[in-house]
Amino acid sequence: MKTLNALVSGVSLLAMFAATAASAETLADIEAAAKKEGALTTIALPHDWCNYGEIIASFKAKYPEITVNELNPDAGSADELEAIRANKDNTGPQAPDVIDVGLAFGPQAKQEGLIQPYKVSLWDDIPADIKDADGFWAGSYYGVMAFGVNTDIIKTVPAKWDDLLKSDYANAFALTGDPRASNQAILAIMSAGVSRGAEPGEASGTKGLEFMAELNKAGNFVPVSGKAGTIAQGQTPIVAAWDYNLLSWRDQLAGNPPVEVVIPEGPVLAGVYVQAISAYAPHPNAAKLWMEHLFSNEGQNGYVKGYCHTARFTKMVAAGEVPKELLDALPPAEAYARAVFPSVDQQSANKEVVSGKWDEMVGAQVAE
Repeated sequence: MKTLNALVSGVSLLAMFAATAASAETLADIEAAAKKEGALTTIALPHDWCNYGEIIASFKAKYPEITVNELNPDAGSADELEAIRANKDNTGPQAPDVIDVGLAFGPQAKQEGLIQPYKVSLWDDIPADIKDADGFWAGSYYGVMAFGVNTDIIKTVPAKWDDLLKSDYANAFALTGDPRASNQAILAIMSAGVSRGAEPGEASGTKGLEFMAELNKAGNFVPVSGKAGTIAQGQTPIVAAWDYNLLSWRDQLAGNPPVEVVIPEGPVLAGVYVQAISAYAPHPNAAKLWMEHLFSNEGQNGYVKGYCHTARFTKMVAAGEVPKELLDALPPAEAYARAVFPSVDQQSANKEVVSGKWDEMVGAQVAE
């Protein structure tokens, strides 16, 4: 991982000027300019991921003058960066204005000059360790890695990662995407490595890949991208995913089949997702307005309704700004007390190992 100074040196003077100019804008100025732009293009926001369907709907209701164009809801974090690269000179509907990516992808996007700085009005409420000091990206929500289990098929649910190696789970376990591109899959492998005693970073990537190689050799790994439908069909009866995704899928399936969400024993991996604005955003003011919406009380409670913990969660709870019914629906606090929050550098080191050595160490091609 490059130092902060090295990262900043790769950013254009124009972008740095934009950061200064943004601070002089009022929210009223941004809103007026966004309404003139009349559109916002998002990418990789499934409606059942952290309640994005309702969050997008509330943005549309608040700003009916702005049309929201949703690109490729099932894209991974690497796909989002590629969409910016591929559309640098495109002002049409295939160019994303905003991205939602795993923590390790924020510094990468900044280093490549793919994103521009903007500090939302509630910037000071966001913890320093999950935001870029210069305003290029900021964490908005997080969850912990868990197992979603179709209990019609799996009668004894796995309690920890090593349980998945048992013969009871032949042809049962799946990740949620290609571990060379999907942040959720990359961090599931990190979670497996941490469960085996590895420190987050290069070591967790190596240990996690060793675990996946064992799982694949045992015939327990299903090389299919797991989601609610594949769990329900029995194609992937056990899936490792963020707890908020699994809880949402459980609710969607409404007992047909029954799905149990298991937060595994031992240290549990927490994963932060960050928001940023494309450096080439065709609708930069609409993008800023979207960011303001996400970090507002309304946006943050939208995430909580989708079983996510948020950047402003602690302050909002202390201020009585999170409804009790939303708090009561969240996973047990005990599980979050065991959460391990890897740093940006640790996530980047883990990502480099997992994405770079998956073919060599595991070799399975994960189908979408």
